[in-house]
Amino acid sequence: MSDSSDVTNVTTALLLAAGAGTRLQPLTDDAPKCLTEIEGIPILERLVDNLRAQGFTKLVVVIGHLGDRIQSFLRHRAGDMRIDYVVNPDYRTTNNIYSLWLARKLIREPFLLVECDLVFEAQMLGDMLQPGKMAISKILPWMNGTTVEIGFGKHVTSFRMGGDMCDVARQYKTVNLYSLSLDSWNKVEKRLSRYISQNILNEYYEAVFAEMVADGSLSFDAVFFDANRWYEIDTVANLHEAENLFARLRSIVSRSILDIEPDPAFA
Repeated sequence: MSDSSDVTNVTTALLLAAGAGTRLQPLTDDAPKCLTEIEGIPILERLVDNLRAQGFTKLVVVIGHLGDRIQSFLRHRAGDMRIDYVVNPDYRTTNNIYSLWLARKLIREPFLLVECDLVFEAQMLGDMLQPGKMAISKILPWMNGTTVEIGFGKHVTSFRMGGDMCDVARQYKTVNLYSLSLDSWNKVEKRLSRYISQNILNEYYEAVFAEMVADGSLSFDAVFFDANRWYEIDTVANLHEAENLFARLRSIVSRSILDIEPDPAFA
């Protein structure tokens, strides 16, 4: 069932930030992955600023690896946003399915699910503010992981976990941003609990989403993110590419501003 009947914008974001970021070592040896800097700005700072710019007022943050650093950072960077923390004590041996399940008691409203290794521009969130949305992107060579197929009206019809991305005409990369209504979250929570009760802790939550989309108990409408304006930071190579990307975007913005500024000689 679609969430299109919800008309109030989502103002709560659930941030998954528990992972150790081992593929970014040694940068993550003494800092959480989400505090890795791109052009001198931590990933988390960009995320929080983008969320505040879109009217978000509450953060629920799942922490694990060096979580105290994240708490200290947000204490000074989140302004008047309300922040609740969930600790995943088993972050080294579990995956994000467990982190999402741990947050269940603190989420009793529609929310935006965000993985804290993403960088993107604030305005790209504009179409994600209603429940039942999922950010997807055209596939570029650097991308890997979960993909989806879409049908009529940009409705997500299926997930594909892992594997190659050869049929790019039909597949789109998940951006790891999802907005959920409370009704959908209640259903997801029950399915998550089934996995946890079976001790399936080292799995991605997309496995649950894929199963539920397949059986019709969960639905998403796709929101397209410009593939050249976002990046997922998993490795040092990703970090360098993201820095190049945002440097190019900043250069484009700077040139645009110069183009519209009046020449003082004709003022």
